[in-house]
Amino acid sequence: MASAGATMPDGRPTPTGLEVPRWISLKSSHVRARQGPGLDYPILWEYRAAGLPVQVIAETTEWRKICDPDGAVAWIHRTVSSGRRYVFNTTAQEVPIRSGRSETASVRARLSPRALVLLDECEEGWCKVRARRLEGWVAQRAVFGTQERALCNANRPAGTGRN
Repeated sequence: MASAGATMPDGRPTPTGLEVPRWISLKSSHVRARQGPGLDYPILWEYRAAGLPVQVIAETTEWRKICDPDGAVAWIHRTVSSGRRYVFNTTAQEVPIRSGRSETASVRARLSPRALVLLDECEEGWCKVRARRLEGWVAQRAVFGTQERALCNANRPAGTGRN
């Protein structure tokens, strides 16, 4: 539900009425990242991972300025994003998916490096995730796509920060 008082980092109200920063995901495996909010701005790169979580750090009515898992800033059109939430394992290590919200809960599966999984909810430092018929819990700190603070500075120009 949209918040009537939602503002961007510079204090202006958000055009959508939604909070910034917030999490969204990419709808398709071909999403063009642009230098600015419009088709007349150069394409910086193309994302090739449907479901990739990105953080909206600023917005216009039609465009979202995002921060990606590599810490890069770019603009994407609103139609290539979704409110469906995913998390991403940015590490080179597997992340255990546990049967409960505890380090001692049994391991049901492992989230491979650079893999995505659907996010249901987070509570008390743990996030409930789903992949096909499997459900389980991952430590919130172990995945990208759950942080509450802005990960990139909204004033940073698009095209910066990519590894």
